[in-house]
This record gives sequence, C-alpha cells and structure tokens, in this order.
Amino acid sequence: MDFLVLFLFYLAFVLIGGITICICLKTARLKGLVRRGAQIFSYLIPECLRRATIRFLHYLFHTRNYTFVILHLILQGMVYTEYTWEVFGLCQELEFSLYYLFLPYPLLIINLVFFTLSCVTNPGTITKANELLFLQVYEFDEVMFPKNMRCSTCDLRKPARSKHCSVCNRCVHRFDHHCVWVNNCIGAWNTRYFLLYLLMLTVSAATMAVVSTVFLVQLVMMSDLYLETYVDDLGHLQVVDTVFLIQYLFLTFPRIVFLLGFVVVLSFLLGSYLCFCLYLAATNQTTNEWYRGDRAWCQHCPHVARPPSAEPHVYWNIHSRGLWSNLREIFLPAAAHYERKKK
Repeated sequence: MDFLVLFLFYLAFVLIGGITICICLKTARLKGLVRRGAQIFSYLIPECLRRATIRFLHYLFHTRNYTFVILHLILQGMVYTEYTWEVFGLCQELEFSLYYLFLPYPLLIINLVFFTLSCVTNPGTITKANELLFLQVYEFDEVMFPKNMRCSTCDLRKPARSKHCSVCNRCVHRFDHHCVWVNNCIGAWNTRYFLLYLLMLTVSAATMAVVSTVFLVQLVMMSDLYLETYVDDLGHLQVVDTVFLIQYLFLTFPRIVFLLGFVVVLSFLLGSYLCFCLYLAATNQTTNEWYRGDRAWCQHCPHVARPPSAEPHVYWNIHSRGLWSNLREIFLPAAAHYERKKK
C-alpha cells in the first residue's frame, strides 16, 4: 500500500510538473526539442507501439475527456487522506491548535467550488447569435488581431483576442488556453474562476506544507534529537546534523516526509504558475497573446531571417488600461454583463 501511494505521488510530480512547465514555457525552442526527441524515439520504439502511443496522447491532450479531471480529484483525495490519517492525528497528540489543523478543509471546499465553476462555465463561445456582440468588445490592433478575419473552421468573423480551440472545436472570446485539468477552455467568462481555483489550490498545498513542517520541527525539538550524537561508518562520534535528521525522520515517518516533499514542490510549481497568471492579468494579456507577442518580438531580432520586402510590424498591447481596470475586466467581463442585460 505504501509503495502504491508513493508511486501515485511520483506520478503526480511528473504530470503536474510537466504540464505546468509546458504551459509556462510554450516556446518554439521547446517545441523543437520535443520534435527532435520524438524523432530519436521513433528509431527505438516499434511502429505499432508508437502508433498506439500517439493515439493515446492525442486522446489525452487533443480531445475533450475527463481523464485529468478524475486524476485531479483522485490525487487531491489521496493528499487529504494522507494529511488526515497521518498529520492531523499526530498533531492532535501534540496539542496543535485545531484552527490550523482544520484550515485545509475549508480551503478544499472553496477550491472545489471554483474548480467546478472552471469546468462547467462557458468560457465565451462565439456563435452566430453573439458574434456582433463580441466584435464590439475589443478593438483590433491590426498586428496580432487584424479586422475582418474569418475562422476557417467556424466560418465566423473573428473578434479581437479570440481564437479557435482545436480541442473543443469552437471559437472562444479572449482565449487564454485549453486546460486539460478542468477539461475546458479558459476564456473571458471563466478566467476569474480559474485564477481563484489556482489560488486556493496553491494556498491549500502551502498550508499543508507549513503544518507538516511545524509538526516535524516540534517533534525534533521536543525529543531533543538535535542534541544527540551518533557513531558513523568509520566509528567516529558525530553530532547530529540536518542530513541525519532528515534521514531519521524519513525512516520514522516516511509517508509524512514524502507528503511534505510533494506539497512543497507542488506549492512551488503552482505558485510559479499563479504568479505568471497574475502577471498576465495585471498587464491584460492572455497566454495565447503572450506567446504570440513573444514570437512577434523575436521576428524583429537581427539573427532571425525574414523576407527583405516584409515590413516590420511592432506588437503593442493596446488593451492594458491600468492594474485595476485590467483586473476589473477579468472579474467583471463586459460581454457577459451585456448578454445578461440583453436577456
């Protein structure tokens, strides 16, 4: 059972870390590395297995499915089960304040509420009925979003800041990205829920990390373990150091130490991605615009080849109107307000 728990936690490390890095570092260089890696593996893996792997990856990342939603709930349930079974009971014996011990549970409830809203809320699907409404929300910059462009798939006029999602097969207003963890696009109408979900998830992981760390530190302090000595492999008497304490705690409480390591790394990954999302929100950008704007900037580098007749087009974010206006636009999206008023 312990091996299964450790394996699933390790799997979570790989999935969460890999997907977070791919979202934050979605660059041409990364795509090139992935492409070269795929070419190398194509010579090592049998063709039948390669085709099955490609179909499986296509199903996971290029079709709408609930695989990562279910995995998310399983991992979250496992983490809270370990916390309740291991940390909560032992902290009660050490007479920890129940306020701190119970704090992760209301955070879990709030997190699940915003997680559900991120999953089920319409991100801002563009249809024939609301096409004219969305065309009036944002002005066209004629660089990244030229006027009078049509979606080749939906056959709709493309409002500024919109994009066709190949996974959901729909055009989304103020498209940010498609998130496999919520099985939905993140757009104008659910970005606020996604940000709050990400915030609550980060705070939950950080709270568990703090409680687990305080428990282990207090255990060491109460037992005066840091004052002890031990005999090393050479027979010399050594004072207990940090490495020895970590090894001792891992052997004594392996599941708590592994849980602590998991939530610490998770807090770092989620916190980093949260800071990136908050930066985008503060500057009124989307992930799609940040990525495309970065590529547009690179096209003006002296070492990037381009046709001599091509005129330079400098991208400038015309939609940013100050911190509070940018945040208000996310948490009170204009098009949603107009549509409710119209109904």
